[in-house]
Amino acid sequence: WDNSSPVIVQGGSLRTWSFANPAIESVQVLLKTEGRPLDADVELWQGPDNTPHKMRVYVEDGALRTFNAVIGTPRGPNTVAIRNIGQLEFPLDAVVRPDRDDGLAANIASVAQRSETIQGGALRTYPFDPSVDSVAIILKTDGRPLNARIELLQGPNNNKQVVELYTEDGLDRPFFAIVETPGSGNVVRVVNTAPVEFPLYASVDAYRVGGDGDWADDGLMIGRAF
Repeated sequence: WDNSSPVIVQGGSLRTWSFANPAIESVQVLLKTEGRPLDADVELWQGPDNTPHKMRVYVEDGALRTFNAVIGTPRGPNTVAIRNIGQLEFPLDAVVRPDRDDGLAANIASVAQRSETIQGGALRTYPFDPSVDSVAIILKTDGRPLNARIELLQGPNNNKQVVELYTEDGLDRPFFAIVETPGSGNVVRVVNTAPVEFPLYASVDAYRVGGDGDWADDGLMIGRAF
Protein backbone atom coordinates (compact mmCIF):
# COMPACT_ATOMS: atom_id res chain seq x y z
CA TRP A 1 0.00 0.00 0.00
CA ASP A 2 2.90 2.36 0.67
CA ASN A 3 4.02 2.75 -2.95
CA SER A 4 0.66 2.35 -4.69
CA SER A 5 -2.24 4.66 -5.50
CA PRO A 6 -5.51 2.95 -4.54
CA VAL A 7 -8.78 3.51 -6.39
CA ILE A 8 -11.88 4.20 -4.30
CA VAL A 9 -14.79 1.91 -5.17
CA GLN A 10 -17.99 3.31 -3.71
CA GLY A 11 -20.75 1.06 -2.41
CA GLY A 12 -22.74 -0.48 -5.26
CA SER A 13 -20.28 0.57 -7.99
CA LEU A 14 -17.92 -1.31 -10.31
CA ARG A 15 -14.32 -0.64 -11.36
CA THR A 16 -12.23 -2.49 -13.94
CA TRP A 17 -8.50 -2.84 -14.61
CA SER A 18 -7.39 -4.08 -18.05
CA PHE A 19 -4.09 -5.78 -18.84
CA ALA A 20 -3.48 -6.13 -22.59
CA ASN A 21 0.09 -7.40 -22.28
CA PRO A 22 0.09 -11.24 -22.56
CA ALA A 23 3.39 -11.33 -20.65
CA ILE A 24 1.51 -10.53 -17.41
CA GLU A 25 1.00 -14.00 -15.95
CA SER A 26 -0.60 -12.93 -12.65
CA VAL A 27 -1.95 -9.85 -10.90
CA GLN A 28 -2.07 -8.83 -7.27
CA VAL A 29 -5.40 -7.68 -5.79
CA LEU A 30 -5.42 -5.61 -2.59
CA LEU A 31 -8.60 -4.45 -0.88
CA LYS A 32 -9.07 -2.46 2.32
CA THR A 33 -11.40 -0.01 4.05
CA GLU A 34 -11.05 2.61 6.77
CA GLY A 35 -12.28 0.15 9.40
CA ARG A 36 -15.74 -0.59 8.02
CA PRO A 37 -16.87 -3.99 6.67
CA LEU A 38 -15.65 -5.00 3.22
CA ASP A 39 -17.96 -6.91 0.88
CA ALA A 40 -16.92 -7.28 -2.75
CA ASP A 41 -17.09 -9.43 -5.86
CA VAL A 42 -13.82 -9.89 -7.78
CA GLU A 43 -13.95 -11.36 -11.29
CA LEU A 44 -11.44 -12.05 -14.03
CA TRP A 45 -12.80 -11.46 -17.52
CA GLN A 46 -11.06 -13.03 -20.52
CA GLY A 47 -12.94 -12.51 -23.76
CA PRO A 48 -16.70 -12.04 -24.13
CA ASP A 49 -18.83 -13.87 -21.55
CA ASN A 50 -15.83 -15.81 -20.18
CA THR A 51 -15.15 -15.54 -16.46
CA PRO A 52 -12.45 -18.10 -15.58
CA HIS A 53 -11.97 -16.81 -12.03
CA LYS A 54 -14.34 -15.25 -9.49
CA MET A 55 -14.29 -14.48 -5.79
CA ARG A 56 -16.70 -13.19 -3.18
CA VAL A 57 -14.78 -11.46 -0.40
CA TYR A 58 -16.11 -10.47 3.02
CA VAL A 59 -13.97 -8.92 5.76
CA GLU A 60 -15.41 -7.72 9.05
CA ASP A 61 -12.82 -4.93 9.46
CA GLY A 62 -11.09 -3.92 6.23
CA ALA A 63 -8.43 -1.86 8.03
CA LEU A 64 -7.38 -4.48 10.57
CA ARG A 65 -7.44 -7.33 8.03
CA THR A 66 -6.67 -6.12 4.51
CA PHE A 67 -7.38 -8.54 1.67
CA ASN A 68 -4.30 -9.51 -0.34
CA ALA A 69 -4.37 -12.13 -3.10
CA VAL A 70 -2.73 -13.10 -6.39
CA ILE A 71 -4.80 -14.48 -9.28
CA GLY A 72 -3.43 -16.06 -12.44
CA THR A 73 -3.89 -14.19 -15.75
CA PRO A 74 -2.26 -16.35 -18.42
CA ARG A 75 -2.84 -15.66 -22.11
CA GLY A 76 -3.92 -12.01 -22.09
CA PRO A 77 -5.65 -9.70 -22.60
CA ASN A 78 -7.40 -9.86 -19.23
CA THR A 79 -9.63 -7.54 -17.24
CA VAL A 80 -10.10 -7.61 -13.46
CA ALA A 81 -13.47 -6.31 -12.27
CA ILE A 82 -14.18 -5.36 -8.66
CA ARG A 83 -17.74 -4.65 -7.59
CA ASN A 84 -18.41 -3.24 -4.13
CA ILE A 85 -21.63 -4.96 -3.13
CA GLY A 86 -21.80 -3.17 0.21
CA GLN A 87 -24.03 -0.21 0.97
CA LEU A 88 -23.20 3.35 -0.06
CA GLU A 89 -21.75 4.01 3.40
CA PHE A 90 -19.08 1.32 2.93
CA PRO A 91 -16.53 2.39 0.26
CA LEU A 92 -13.36 0.37 -0.25
CA ASP A 93 -9.87 1.08 -1.57
CA ALA A 94 -8.59 -1.24 -4.30
CA VAL A 95 -5.20 -1.78 -5.91
CA VAL A 96 -4.76 -4.14 -8.88
CA ARG A 97 -1.24 -4.42 -10.29
CA PRO A 98 0.92 -6.99 -12.09
CA ASP A 99 2.74 -9.48 -9.87
CA ARG A 100 6.40 -9.92 -10.77
CA ASP A 101 8.23 -13.25 -10.92
CA ASP A 102 9.81 -12.44 -7.56
CA GLY A 103 6.64 -10.84 -6.18
CA LEU A 104 4.01 -11.89 -3.66
CA ALA A 105 3.16 -15.25 -5.24
CA ALA A 106 6.83 -16.28 -5.12
CA ASN A 107 7.06 -15.21 -1.46
CA ILE A 108 3.94 -17.19 -0.57
CA ALA A 109 5.21 -20.27 -2.43
CA SER A 110 8.52 -20.11 -0.55
CA VAL A 111 6.67 -20.20 2.79
CA ALA A 112 3.68 -22.51 2.18
CA GLN A 113 5.47 -25.63 0.95
CA ARG A 114 3.53 -28.37 2.76
CA SER A 115 0.55 -29.44 0.67
CA GLU A 116 -2.51 -31.36 1.85
CA THR A 117 -5.27 -32.94 -0.22
CA ILE A 118 -8.83 -31.89 0.59
CA GLN A 119 -11.42 -34.11 -1.05
CA GLY A 120 -14.66 -32.74 -2.48
CA GLY A 121 -17.09 -31.84 0.30
CA ALA A 122 -14.41 -32.08 3.00
CA LEU A 123 -12.80 -29.38 5.13
CA ARG A 124 -9.57 -28.77 7.02
CA THR A 125 -8.88 -26.43 9.92
CA TYR A 126 -5.55 -24.83 10.73
CA PRO A 127 -5.19 -23.20 14.19
CA PHE A 128 -2.46 -20.61 14.65
CA ASP A 129 -0.50 -19.27 17.60
CA PRO A 130 -1.15 -15.65 18.73
CA SER A 131 2.37 -14.75 17.61
CA VAL A 132 1.40 -15.35 13.95
CA ASP A 133 0.45 -12.03 12.34
CA SER A 134 -0.49 -13.38 8.89
CA VAL A 135 -0.98 -16.70 7.10
CA ALA A 136 0.01 -17.74 3.57
CA ILE A 137 -2.50 -19.83 1.59
CA ILE A 138 -2.16 -21.64 -1.74
CA LEU A 139 -5.06 -23.53 -3.33
CA LYS A 140 -4.70 -25.50 -6.57
CA THR A 141 -5.90 -28.63 -8.37
CA ASP A 142 -4.52 -31.07 -10.93
CA GLY A 143 -6.25 -29.17 -13.75
CA ARG A 144 -9.86 -29.58 -12.68
CA PRO A 145 -12.12 -26.71 -11.57
CA LEU A 146 -11.50 -25.31 -8.10
CA ASN A 147 -14.42 -24.41 -5.82
CA ALA A 148 -13.54 -23.53 -2.25
CA ARG A 149 -14.38 -21.39 0.74
CA ILE A 150 -11.70 -19.93 3.00
CA GLU A 151 -12.76 -18.71 6.44
CA LEU A 152 -10.88 -16.96 9.22
CA LEU A 153 -12.52 -17.69 12.56
CA GLN A 154 -11.78 -16.11 15.93
CA GLY A 155 -13.98 -17.83 18.45
CA PRO A 156 -16.95 -20.17 17.86
CA ASN A 157 -18.74 -19.39 14.58
CA ASN A 158 -17.24 -15.90 14.50
CA ASN A 159 -16.17 -15.29 10.89
CA LYS A 160 -13.70 -12.43 10.57
CA GLN A 161 -13.01 -13.05 6.88
CA VAL A 162 -14.64 -15.24 4.23
CA VAL A 163 -13.53 -15.85 0.63
CA GLU A 164 -15.69 -17.91 -1.74
CA LEU A 165 -13.55 -18.91 -4.69
CA TYR A 166 -14.07 -20.36 -8.17
CA THR A 167 -11.36 -21.07 -10.74
CA GLU A 168 -12.02 -22.99 -13.94
CA ASP A 169 -8.54 -24.59 -13.91
CA GLY A 170 -6.77 -24.85 -10.55
CA LEU A 171 -3.46 -25.83 -12.16
CA ASP A 172 -3.38 -23.05 -14.75
CA ARG A 173 -4.75 -20.46 -12.31
CA PRO A 174 -3.79 -21.35 -8.72
CA PHE A 175 -4.93 -19.06 -5.91
CA PHE A 176 -2.46 -17.33 -3.60
CA ALA A 177 -3.51 -15.22 -0.61
CA ILE A 178 -2.27 -13.60 2.59
CA VAL A 179 -4.74 -13.63 5.50
CA GLU A 180 -4.06 -11.23 8.35
CA THR A 181 -4.49 -12.92 11.77
CA PRO A 182 -4.14 -10.30 14.53
CA GLY A 183 -5.00 -11.28 18.09
CA SER A 184 -5.42 -14.75 19.57
CA GLY A 185 -7.60 -17.77 18.80
CA ASN A 186 -7.27 -17.56 15.01
CA VAL A 187 -8.29 -20.61 12.97
CA VAL A 188 -8.21 -20.83 9.16
CA ARG A 189 -10.80 -23.20 7.72
CA VAL A 190 -10.62 -24.38 4.09
CA VAL A 191 -13.72 -26.07 2.65
CA ASN A 192 -13.77 -27.83 -0.72
CA THR A 193 -17.28 -26.98 -1.91
CA ALA A 194 -16.96 -29.05 -5.11
CA PRO A 195 -18.28 -32.65 -5.56
CA VAL A 196 -16.14 -35.59 -4.51
CA GLU A 197 -14.63 -35.91 -8.02
CA PHE A 198 -12.82 -32.57 -7.63
CA PRO A 199 -10.14 -32.69 -4.91
CA LEU A 200 -7.93 -29.68 -4.22
CA TYR A 201 -4.46 -29.24 -2.78
CA ALA A 202 -4.09 -26.72 0.03
CA SER A 203 -0.94 -25.23 1.53
CA VAL A 204 -1.55 -23.16 4.67
CA ASP A 205 1.34 -21.91 6.77
CA ALA A 206 2.45 -18.96 8.89
CA TYR A 207 3.69 -16.07 6.74
CA ARG A 208 4.70 -13.33 9.18
CA VAL A 209 5.41 -13.94 12.85
CA GLY A 210 5.57 -10.93 15.16
CA GLY A 211 7.68 -10.47 18.24
CA ASP A 212 4.83 -9.14 20.40
CA GLY A 213 2.51 -12.08 19.95
CA ASP A 214 2.86 -13.42 23.52
CA TRP A 215 0.14 -11.05 24.69
CA ALA A 216 -3.49 -11.78 24.01
CA ASP A 217 -6.09 -9.11 23.33
CA ASP A 218 -7.30 -9.29 26.94
CA GLY A 219 -3.80 -8.54 28.28
CA LEU A 220 -3.08 -12.07 29.52
CA MET A 221 0.30 -13.62 28.93
CA ILE A 222 0.09 -16.80 26.83
CA GLY A 223 2.38 -19.80 27.13
CA ARG A 224 4.80 -18.22 29.59
CA ALA A 225 5.64 -19.34 33.12
CA PHE A 226 6.05 -16.55 35.66
